Amino acid sequence: MSKAPDRQPATRLVEAGRRHEWTGPVVNPPVWRASTHLYADMAALEAGKHHNADGHFFYGRRGAPTQWALAEALTELEAGAAGTVLYPSGVAAIAGALLAVLRPGDVLLVTDNAYEPTRLMAKGLLARMGVEARFFDPLDLPVYEAAFCERTRGVMIESPGSLTMEVCDVPVLTRIAHAKGAVSVMDNTWASPLGFQPLASGCDISVMSLTKHVGGHSDLMMGSASAGERWHARLRQTAQSLGQMVSPDDAALALRGLRTMGLRLERSTASALAIAQWLQDRAEVARVLCPMLPGSPGHTIWQRDFTGGCGLLSFVLHGRDAAARARFIDSLRLFGIGFSWGGFESLVTPFDPAAIRSATAWPPADWPSHDKLGVRLSIGLEDAGDLIEDLAQAFAAMEDT
Repeated sequence: MSKAPDRQPATRLVEAGRRHEWTGPVVNPPVWRASTHLYADMAALEAGKHHNADGHFFYGRRGAPTQWALAEALTELEAGAAGTVLYPSGVAAIAGALLAVLRPGDVLLVTDNAYEPTRLMAKGLLARMGVEARFFDPLDLPVYEAAFCERTRGVMIESPGSLTMEVCDVPVLTRIAHAKGAVSVMDNTWASPLGFQPLASGCDISVMSLTKHVGGHSDLMMGSASAGERWHARLRQTAQSLGQMVSPDDAALALRGLRTMGLRLERSTASALAIAQWLQDRAEVARVLCPMLPGSPGHTIWQRDFTGGCGLLSFVLHGRDAAARARFIDSLRLFGIGFSWGGFESLVTPFDPAAIRSATAWPPADWPSHDKLGVRLSIGLEDAGDLIEDLAQAFAAMEDT
């Protein structure tokens, strides 16, 4: 199906990627498991060498209708995208995007609240290939602008930060990057294209972990990078050079999850906001970090730029120590202890970002030093009232020493 920007996101979630030549007489694209694609004759073999785009059979590493349908569906959700490249994980998508942009000797500016694997990549893999990473405070625009030099080639943005939830002014950050001749890459996993449009906001490449909201059921690993024509071509070339691809079975799972992503996001967002409002009145909680919450840091920019949220939020315990936090987490009955988010089940993890900050302090200078231990919640599809009751009994158990 052709891209139809006049259709609403809910309709595009249902229709996108379902070309008749890929689905045939059924609703969903079948799972095409194939390493070898066969040619009718030598002329067809020669012609195949000159096509390198989704929709053209060549070899299994370039995908088949199951993967093409997913890539096209994701492209239709990203305003300004010419195409999407799929990767075996969200981290692989970040790596693929940065490797497509950077060369030895370049400088990469990285938001200081970035996903920890992004930081490790910048300080490890990219450093070994001769790229210098410089971390910046995403909320300090003058310092950010001053960080550019003649070697700055790329900027890595994440908003909100997936632990501490800072919301940066993406249009301004990307405008400055373009003026300085740099390419901007944004990890948009928190909001997805349903809640924020990176390319329309000035970013060159939009990265997402499909493991989270798109998969939605905690049973697949995948990532994506979408871009306009120039950078999509570079992303595709780099991914093919690295042999990056996803299995058709996982692509089919991601397509299935995509169809209900809007409904799941609506439910988890509403529940997360109700829980955030409840948490802000608890004596055990020093701060609630949830940009959807009125009065919360970043809410003004979130309200201006975002069209939706998700179930991921954090809070900081008031004056408690690590043992108390452990008692709280261990006492939860409906929250699994585990990484990731965006699945149907609720999750909880502790976080202590002080050790993974370079340009910003944790806790911030205007906070009491004893309010620093964080808890991140991923709100799933359970009843919000039941989740609140579970949190309440866990707070009570935290105080029982």
